[in-house]
Amino acid sequence: MKWTGRFEGYSMKSFQKDCISGVIVGIIAIPLGMAFAIASGVRPEYGIYTTIVAGILISMFGGSKFQIGGPTGAFIPILFSIVMQYGYENLLVAGIMAGIMLVLLGVFKLGILIKYIPKPVTIGFTTGIAVIIFVGQIANFLGLSNIEKHEDFLSNIKEIGMHLSTVNGYSLITSCLCLAMILITPRVLPKVPGSLVGLVVSSVVASLFFAGKVPTIGSTFGPIPSALPSFRVPDLSWEHLANLLAPAFVIALLGGIESLLSAVVADGMTGQRHNSNRELIGQGIANIVTPLFGGIPATGAIARTATNIKNGAVSPMSGMIHGLVVLVILMLFAPLASDIPLASMAPILMVVAWNMSERKEFAHLLKTRTGDSVVLLVTFLLTVLTTLTTAVEIGLLLTVVLFVKRMSDILRVSKVLPDPAARHGKVKPYMVTEGHDCPQISIFTVEGALFFGAATYFEHCIRQTVPLCPKILILRMAKVPFMDTTGASKLAGLVSEFQSRGGMVFISGIQEQPKEVITRTGLYEAIGHGQFFEHTGDAIDCALKHLEQNKCLGCRHYAFRECALLSEGVPAHLKNGGVLFGSGATKV
Repeated sequence: MKWTGRFEGYSMKSFQKDCISGVIVGIIAIPLGMAFAIASGVRPEYGIYTTIVAGILISMFGGSKFQIGGPTGAFIPILFSIVMQYGYENLLVAGIMAGIMLVLLGVFKLGILIKYIPKPVTIGFTTGIAVIIFVGQIANFLGLSNIEKHEDFLSNIKEIGMHLSTVNGYSLITSCLCLAMILITPRVLPKVPGSLVGLVVSSVVASLFFAGKVPTIGSTFGPIPSALPSFRVPDLSWEHLANLLAPAFVIALLGGIESLLSAVVADGMTGQRHNSNRELIGQGIANIVTPLFGGIPATGAIARTATNIKNGAVSPMSGMIHGLVVLVILMLFAPLASDIPLASMAPILMVVAWNMSERKEFAHLLKTRTGDSVVLLVTFLLTVLTTLTTAVEIGLLLTVVLFVKRMSDILRVSKVLPDPAARHGKVKPYMVTEGHDCPQISIFTVEGALFFGAATYFEHCIRQTVPLCPKILILRMAKVPFMDTTGASKLAGLVSEFQSRGGMVFISGIQEQPKEVITRTGLYEAIGHGQFFEHTGDAIDCALKHLEQNKCLGCRHYAFRECALLSEGVPAHLKNGGVLFGSGATKV
């Protein structure tokens, strides 16, 4: 991994700025790390271990100078579901597998693929995740007792409803105090993190006035160890790997999306550009190593990355310092963390959920009442009511279907004839009428992509509008930017049919990509090199020379300028002693 540019022009002054931002972000990251771990169904210290190990490695190997990595809210429903279904040990295995996938994505430079996930899908599942996180904290906010956690959303809602009578007034006061501090602090002290103030103030108040009456981290999970995380390799048997392939893929997909979105936000704030593939490699390395120390999957954290930049970060050193700060605090003050009330953690996660909900974008897309609105709503509902895996799969499938539908609707196939009144005799659809149409030459303008979703429509239009079986078919394909093998196959069928009855197919203005496809499939050779033209006028001139002139005698359609002569039995190519008459459409 090259470090070129990441520390270019680095100085002692830069290091001082990185230290300040690293310390501030490190302090903020501690309560968030514990809160995310608890919400994910694991012990709080695992969130701290993730913050330390992943935070250092993502900054060290990632593709963004300002990225802060660690546990994030977006992972909560996924990790909780994996813990409930497979257990904590298998969560570590899934994390390692996801890390390997991310590294491979980066190595093979596939990071750009993640950017192609449609906006309605990302907003849908992000908002769905936010709802799950918010609702998941209601029990701790109210201090409900005897709550059993379930994997599905509706069961958790039912569980909360059944235990509303067990509200703990002391927990409710603690939660409201913390929430008030979170909301007030940014207005009074803009540079002080509200979540930290809320956590400290509410924890102190609860400790002084509600001791023993409010569930704490220590009373629920036991004391937080002040030692370094131990190195341990989880069971990587083939059976575990096969069972966890799907969960690992979801972790990798979500981690890749979240990290690249965070890097893009950082680019917008700093005017610099990140390296997407390198960022994925850095995320992958972090997720391979972190589970070996008991940590949960991590990704780029948008809010902490923004805080890092706002506090003057200059280089990736700030992210490494943030991880070291968390390590030092863990070793010195871990016993104090055990006294933090769960009611103080709930408002922090609720605010995180509110901020990540994309509510304005969600409402805006919903108001458009388009196919994207359907994709958004379906992805959101499936995220909340089923699993993120199902939501993303169905969301992407719906997007593909809508894309094919839209591309199919864009394709236009129009029968045309030259307009003598137009400049250069350009061909126009309105010139084709019942009494003005050549029985031997049919000209069609094809506009749009000729692919599997539109190929049948293309074939149908041609067949439907040439019932007289003309001798020559001219296809104007200058406005066909793309053709796949299905489109080529339908075109080949038309060509074969025309040729079998002695007809000919001419093509004008074909672009490079469609030309390459028909060349590879052998269709170019089947049509014949001499039947491809740069301009439609040239194709018409050539077609006129291949007419069965006995059929032109007495014809009163007059589709072309030459028709008046042809109807009287004069050869199409002669006028005034052998001068080429032409169609007058040579530049069409």
